[in-house]
Amino acid sequence: MIKEEARKLGFDGCGISRAEALQEDAVHLEYWLKHHYHAGMAYMEKHTEKRLDPQKLLEGACSVISVILNYFPAKTQIDQEAPVLAKYAYGKDYHAIIKKKLKFLLKYIHSNIAPVNGRGFVDSAPVLEKAWAVRGGLGWIGKNTCLISPEKGSFCFIGTLIVDIPLYYDQAVSGSCGNCTRCIDACPTQAIVAPRILDAGRCISYLTIENKADISADFQGRFDNRVFGCDICQDVCPWNRKAVAHKEKDFEPLPELLRMTRVDWYNMDEKQFNRIFQNSAVKRTRFKNMKRNLEFIL
Repeated sequence: MIKEEARKLGFDGCGISRAEALQEDAVHLEYWLKHHYHAGMAYMEKHTEKRLDPQKLLEGACSVISVILNYFPAKTQIDQEAPVLAKYAYGKDYHAIIKKKLKFLLKYIHSNIAPVNGRGFVDSAPVLEKAWAVRGGLGWIGKNTCLISPEKGSFCFIGTLIVDIPLYYDQAVSGSCGNCTRCIDACPTQAIVAPRILDAGRCISYLTIENKADISADFQGRFDNRVFGCDICQDVCPWNRKAVAHKEKDFEPLPELLRMTRVDWYNMDEKQFNRIFQNSAVKRTRFKNMKRNLEFIL
């Protein structure tokens, strides 16, 4: 019933796992933090116990419901020389869209299955979303550290709903990337230092979004015209040959955005930036840092 309702809400997959401590992921997280691969994201060092134990996020947590939502666009930017946006940023900010759907799903469970308390998360709290999605049978973690769905590929958002009622639990998927290293080989900044280990300080997505400082000259000429986020490691992934256009109307881009030329990008002022990206995740980087990014790739 939960999975059927998730499909009705527009999600492309739903998996359920037992809420328990993530012991294996704790080792991976400790290694990643120890090597300072989180770069300037100091918040990753905080609330570690909450990241690894859902009962620290919701008292009496019994189950973790993971959902995925495809965002692969039917159309992309027209001007091949224009600065490139990550595909997930074309439409409206996914945080609010997915959280709203998770609230509807929780309400459905409460009304049709059992009285329930729950919390929904979308990239906004100390939750290891990908780890829970794997446990829920939605895919596996690829060498580029993205969740890969065997049916949908990796161009998917992940939402997590933690609830305090026991449910039937799915089995983890046993898929893998095999000997393929296309994502590692294609990364222009060598951010994927080993399979499933990403050095954020070298990642174009981090450098153009989370990073608040100047971008190191060491990366000059290596951004492949990326100005907000990066899809290179996903674009080359063979599993994304299965990617099909999403059906979520809120992810549809403004036609004006797709038509923007290289000249339009460099002539954009703050007023235009705020208007075009007022409902987009791009607003996170703010106009000041967008100008920084544009100047860097120039």
